[in-house]
This record gives sequence, structure tokens and C-alpha cells, in this order.
Amino acid sequence: MKLQSSLLEKIDSPADLRQIPKKDLPILARELRQVIIETVSKNGGHLAPCLGVVELTLALHYIFNTPNDKLIWDVGHQAYAHKLITGRRKEFHTLRQYKGISGFPKQKESIYDTFDTGHSSTSISAGLGISCAKKLKGDSNKTIAVIGDGSMTGGMSFEAMNQAGHLGSDLIVILNDNEMSISANVGAMSSFLSRKLTGRSMKRIKRDMEIFLKSFANVGESILQVLKKSEESLKGFLTPGTLFEALKFEYIGPIPGHNLENLLETLKNVRDYGKGPILVHVLTTKGKGYPPAEKNPGDYHGVGPFEITTGAPRPSKPTSISYTKAFGDTIVHIAEKDPRVAAITAAMPAGTGLSRFAKLFPDRFFDVGIAEQHAVTFAAGLATEGILPVVAVYSTFMQRALDQIIHDVCLPNLPVTFALDRGGLVGDDGPTHHGVFDLAFLRFIPNLIIMAPKDENELRHMLYTAISFPGPAALRYCRGAGIGVKPSAELVKLEIGKGELLREGDDILLLPVGNRVTPALEAAEGLRKLGVEAAVINPRFIKPLDGDLITEWARKTGRVITVEDHARKGGFGSAILELLEQRRMTGVQIHLLGIPDQFIEHGGQTILRKLTKIDTAAITSAALEMIDR
Repeated sequence: MKLQSSLLEKIDSPADLRQIPKKDLPILARELRQVIIETVSKNGGHLAPCLGVVELTLALHYIFNTPNDKLIWDVGHQAYAHKLITGRRKEFHTLRQYKGISGFPKQKESIYDTFDTGHSSTSISAGLGISCAKKLKGDSNKTIAVIGDGSMTGGMSFEAMNQAGHLGSDLIVILNDNEMSISANVGAMSSFLSRKLTGRSMKRIKRDMEIFLKSFANVGESILQVLKKSEESLKGFLTPGTLFEALKFEYIGPIPGHNLENLLETLKNVRDYGKGPILVHVLTTKGKGYPPAEKNPGDYHGVGPFEITTGAPRPSKPTSISYTKAFGDTIVHIAEKDPRVAAITAAMPAGTGLSRFAKLFPDRFFDVGIAEQHAVTFAAGLATEGILPVVAVYSTFMQRALDQIIHDVCLPNLPVTFALDRGGLVGDDGPTHHGVFDLAFLRFIPNLIIMAPKDENELRHMLYTAISFPGPAALRYCRGAGIGVKPSAELVKLEIGKGELLREGDDILLLPVGNRVTPALEAAEGLRKLGVEAAVINPRFIKPLDGDLITEWARKTGRVITVEDHARKGGFGSAILELLEQRRMTGVQIHLLGIPDQFIEHGGQTILRKLTKIDTAAITSAALEMIDR
């Protein structure tokens, strides 16, 4: 892409950046935004968060001696400018493409990517570990953790700050405060940081903060005492720096995040300040420099290809509704008839399809912020009082709440529904976001039933079934559109643990789960033309399995192929192996198709499903090989 200026073309490392006169940095910032907007408009990606930190990125690399000084980006979806000035400018057009550069920091991609990131609230913990390691080695270089205000809703951030303050570690935390995570921030902590509180809000925040601080063993009460001794108690309690200073961080700010002169001077002072933990509070605008993104930053957090002039999505082939929309429409339909139904999400109402629910039932909708552990136990509390909570979280993020699922929901056998969106290979966001481990970490938990729909209509029935079930239930569904099945007029409560025979056949049994049912049916049709008759069963339930139906057809055919958009180890195929062993069916041949024992890189879903051999062609090939054809 041709630029008005050639400053960016001269930069292959932060060392090159530091040779540019300070007065020219605003020009470079405009160039970076131009490249980011142009590239994301073609490839899709995280636009608004990256545009919001362009000046901050330049200032950090200009003042600190990276890569000797270590820079960690929390979540990492705001690191495009960082990538452009750390040697990946010429490859930036491959962003998020198969075999191209990742949309997130990756250590194997660059020495400037200090830590692999993709999930939130991790940067302070990682930075503290790096800082302590440097001290042990006698290394005096700096460690800087950049964290967004949305990520500060994750308790892990405060656990790390508590330890950093206790140790007096030489750690610099940059709080990027744009009043947004993905959707608008929620909760007491977000309001506390934004400093835009009304008189009525002050009383609520004071109460919420007292409860929050008391949750920290020992240190919480001490912090409260420090705050209450302030001469202007209420005013001091609501000053943004008070909490951080109570955690023994030197607080600086808030400072404007798009004023390079101010940023450079502040960061230089911080660099030379001395030892001990420091927090720099920076105010930025999410989507800065691109009017559509500034106006609607939530809509431009993560986007597909779009037209730069209008911001509108680029035309694509018509598809059926997405699984996410089918979920969102169905939970609204159920909630209209049952006032006990509530919905919970972790800072992603739009991403999980709950925006309409939130608008129609504000009293029954809860956005807890980026706090998946809390979301699950909060749901458990609701369930003890007769509410029917549905926790809608991406599969990859539900990994963070495993203990709460086991201890707080499944052990007491509470009626909580887990809606796991993005189950399977998600595509361009890559290994941090692929939801390929959920079956393995849920399948072993007693009392929990697990379902996976073959299409968007079956998802509707499964959600109704899960909410109606008198115990914990999970359903996992993939990213993207279904196959276009017309929704049925009425919701049907499925019989627990019953699958459906979709196709009879004497030669081999195909056992696909979830979104692999359609490719398996396509493979069976192709096999028929080759003289091979394949039976196909849609299990519907991963737990409990329809053991009678599956073993009946396994015995008839003598050959079984399982197919799942999930890791082979511990997944659906493993469950079938266990079933056959329990039924002493040692004579049945079985072959498992699924994600191999490795992390799968980013790329389009079609490409990745072919690569991991779970598409129609792979199923056909495996069947022919099994019957020696």
C-alpha cells in the first residue's frame, strides 16, 4: 500500500523508531493507522482496540529499550502497531491468514513478543514473574505490562498486584483506560477507573468496593483502613489512584493517551523513577482515528472484511443464521414464557448473542465483566433460589472456570445451563481461541449432561432441554452459520441420552458429533456411490451416550469411525472407546478422527478442518482405508 509519507517504510525494529525525531511521531502514528485500517478491512481482525493504542505503542518502544526491556500486552488483540514496528511490516498483509502472522503476540514469531497472549487479565502476573526472574539473574532491565480497564475486572489482575506490592517488585503497569473491554465495561471497578461518577453512584461504588476489598484475605481490611483514614474520606476513596497506592503501587495519572509529547515525558520519568511497582493510568479512545470505530467501538472490536469509506461489512454469500443468533433468539423465546430464566455473560453480550435478551429482560440479564469464575459461581447462587441461569461463554474462556463448574455447580447438582459458543476450530483467531478442549474437561464431571447440535434447529431444542433439565447441562456449538435448516414451530424437549439414526448401512458406522454430522452424511453418500454402505448416527448427547443404539450398529457393521471438531484425546471418540470396552465389544474396529495432540495455528475454518482431517474428504478416506478399499 502506498503511503503519503515513507516513515514506516524505514522502520524494521524499535531501534529504527528511536532514530526518528519526536516531532515526526504523529506522522508515523497516522501511517500506522492507515496500514491497520487497510489491512483489517481486507482480512478482518481487531480494529478498534488496535487503533486506540497507536500513540501508546510508539511511546513505549521509543522510551524503553525493547527487547531488553520486556513489554507484555494483556489479551494481545491490541498489538497490531506493535507488530508493524517490530520487524513484521512486510508480512503484515498476511495478518490472521493461514501461515501468515498471528493476530496476537507469539514468542516464536518475534523476540519482541515477550509472552503468548489471547486471554485477558494475565499480563500483570506474567510481568511480575519476569520481573522477579530478572532480579534473580541480576538483570536491571525494565518489565512493562499493558492492561486494559476491561481486563481489570478479572480478579487475577489484583492477585498479581497484591503480590507485586508486597514484594516491592520493579514492575511498571500501564492501565489503558478506554472505558471498554469488548462491549461497554460494567461493574464497580470500571466505574471507579472511569472517574465519571454521579453523587448517587458514589454511594453505590463505595459499598461495592468495600465488599470487593474485604474479599481479599488480610490485605483487604488493611486497605479499607487506609482509605477510611483519608481527610476527605469519600473524595479520597473515589480517586483513581487510591486503590493502587493502597496496593503499594506508585500511581501516576490519568494522562491523555493520544498526546505523544505528554506520553513520552511521562514514560521517561517512569523509566528513570527508580525501583518498586508503578502504575501509569492512560486515557485512550477505542477506535481512535477511524470515525465509524470511534462512534461504535464495540461493533469494531473484532470485525470481518469491511468497506473503509462506509465501515459497512463487505458483501458475502448469503448464509443461514449463525448458531450464536439461533441461541440468542431461542433464549428470548424461552424467557418470554418462563420468568425464571436468566442470562449471564462475561463482557460479551453481543458476541454470545445476548444483546436482544439484555434489552428485553434487563432485570434478568447479568454482564459480570471479564470474570468467568465469578460468572459460574454467581449462576450457582441464582440457581439455589429457583432461578434458571444460562451462562453463555466462549468455549475457550470457559476453561478458566473449571473448578467453579465442578465445585459450585455440579457437586450440588444445580440447574445451571452452560452455553459454550465457538466450540471447535474458530479460525483466524488461532490457538488461544480454538474451543477444542471443552468435551475433555467437562466429560469427566459427575451430574453434568453434555449435548452438541448437528444444526441450528437442533440447538434450539437442546437449549430448551438443558434449561428444563433439573441439574447442570452444557451444550457446545461452533462459530459461524448453520446449514440453513428452517426452525420448527415448537420447541421439543429431547429425551436425555437418546441419539438418532440418520442413515442405515451394513459396512461401517460413522459417529460424528455436532457440526461434523453434515460432513459425515456427505461422506456416506459419496461412499454409497463407491459401493460402501455407511450407517450414520447423530449421538446428540456426548454424556450420557445412547449406548444401546451405538453398540447395536457397531456390532452390525464391525467398524466405527468417530468424528469431532475437538481434540482426539479425552473427547467424544474416547467416550466411544470407553463404551465399547464396558460392553466388552473387543472385536469392533474403531478409528478416531479429531484434532491431533498439538495446538492448531490460525487460518480459515475450512482450511483447518482439512488440515486436521475432519472434513468430508477425510471421513471418506478413513472409511475406505478401514474397509481396505
